[in-house]
Amino acid sequence: MPNIKSAKKRVKVNKTKAAANKARKSNLKTMLKKADVAVAAGAANKEEAIRVAIKRVDQACAKGLMHKNAAARKKSQLAKKLNAAG
Repeated sequence: MPNIKSAKKRVKVNKTKAAANKARKSNLKTMLKKADVAVAAGAANKEEAIRVAIKRVDQACAKGLMHKNAAARKKSQLAKKLNAAG
């Protein structure tokens, strides 16, 4: 455990930020899975699910949770799945 006041604060801030990042990453994964299931099942709302997933990818990229090239690749994969499904 740190003794210096600023180090103690860093521990608290890092814990808070880690929790927020974990929640955002979890939400992103959930939306990606929902989009995959919607496309695979041929659901009526697959376009909406893909749109929401792409929005979450953009938000993750903006927050620094995902590299911009990884985000672009993921968005491209989602669009490709949607187009293949028809």
